Amino acid sequence: MSLFQGYQTDGFYDEMFQPDGTPRPHYRKLFNRLNSLSLEEYRNRCRIADSTLINQGITFAVYGDNRGAEKPWPFDLVPRIIAANEWAFLEAGLAQRITALNLFLHDIYHEQKILADKVVPYDLVQGAVHYRRELMDADPPGGIYVQICGTDLIRDDKGVYRVLEDNLRTPSGVSYVLENRNILTRVLPMMFADLSVRPVDHYTTKLLENLRSIAPPARAADPTVVLLTPGVFNSAYFEHAFLAQQLGIELVEGRDLFVDDCIVYMKTTRGPKRVDVIYRRVDDDFLDPLQFRSDSMLGTPGLINAYRTGNVALCNAVGTGVADDKVIYAYVPRIIKYYLDQEPIIANVETYVAADEGHLKHILSNLHKFVVKSANESGGYGMLIGPQASEAELEEYGRKVQACPRSFIAQPLVRFSRSPSFIGDHFEGRHVDLRPYILCGPTGTTIIPGGLTRVALKKGSYVVNSSQGGGSKDTWVLAHEHSDSQEARGC
Repeated sequence: MSLFQGYQTDGFYDEMFQPDGTPRPHYRKLFNRLNSLSLEEYRNRCRIADSTLINQGITFAVYGDNRGAEKPWPFDLVPRIIAANEWAFLEAGLAQRITALNLFLHDIYHEQKILADKVVPYDLVQGAVHYRRELMDADPPGGIYVQICGTDLIRDDKGVYRVLEDNLRTPSGVSYVLENRNILTRVLPMMFADLSVRPVDHYTTKLLENLRSIAPPARAADPTVVLLTPGVFNSAYFEHAFLAQQLGIELVEGRDLFVDDCIVYMKTTRGPKRVDVIYRRVDDDFLDPLQFRSDSMLGTPGLINAYRTGNVALCNAVGTGVADDKVIYAYVPRIIKYYLDQEPIIANVETYVAADEGHLKHILSNLHKFVVKSANESGGYGMLIGPQASEAELEEYGRKVQACPRSFIAQPLVRFSRSPSFIGDHFEGRHVDLRPYILCGPTGTTIIPGGLTRVALKKGSYVVNSSQGGGSKDTWVLAHEHSDSQEARGC
């Protein structure tokens, strides 16, 4: 019996199957390989993968969950495949977007021409939670504000890719991209035999190269790079430890560093050692208690002064969060047009900004139709899915929006694509998004082929975040086009 016996697309765009139930051209060889396995064989592979995840400590944490701090990372063995021409389209769109956002960040911390020209409302930028006036006229190394970006994409019911949001502060999840590939090559190696899948393991090599390149000029020959973590209780601590090990750099907490005469040092058993580049996984607010939150125990006093004087580089630059504010997201198509004189290659999801009086009225009148998001929440928190909400939830959320319109946007519920996931003893369609990882450096932009495909494992759920019950898949980008593939490039 076929592993996919009885599988239904239920009217959604399915990544693997066409509406008539046949596999899409670039999935056919994988489909045939999987169908050569019996149900028991496939279950056994799933058990091996689960054991590997547990034994290697590949986990994540959910804040406020009393059942335990660490949970094994949910991993679905059927990969998501992206055809070569489709990926070329996505690469071009992502490179365009990060280029424009870096120009935007430089502008709003310097001349502010885009605000003077009223392309983006002045008060929305000035009122953004993560806008840092303290960093006005400060120049990041190489002029690049965002060295690492994770942009979330979805594919709508017509198969068109759209940008859901940008993650420009401390994007997470890339460790799972690398580990997913490692596990799948061990557990189901035969699946790679028929397809030329582009590698992802050069990510850390390129990242380290970029980190070393932003060191202060006087220290460029042999810079000391560290990864700054909030500590073991952070939900992404596994990733912090994993990346530090893969990069061959020290994993430090704020208490492991100190600043003397605007120079950052790391405490070691051999005495202080100067630090030149900090890959920080600590949000702006907690970086320096002398500049931001005075109660922070996660940062290092004096760090921002050392940064401003050019004695240490931070990746990503402080203040980048204004560009991943969900309200500013609505203006990214205008930002691209303003700086690059181009139309966006990958479109946004249609978005209403509650700070606009006309939009506010429309949102409040149609809450039951919209997904309403808080401008600065992440992890699937602070969100209302109107079509799935009760009357009481709609009323309560409506009051929140009215009380602080600047903090909310609304979007129609996109019936985004699904992919087969193994549930119990059979396959069912589950909604998926895609987070590619973009690296910006002195030699240009590098986009790692694929990224993190996140899966909403709860039936009917559109929330893919691991904190809300989501899992992930390996993401394959094919190196060559198939002659029989007629797949649209995503537009």
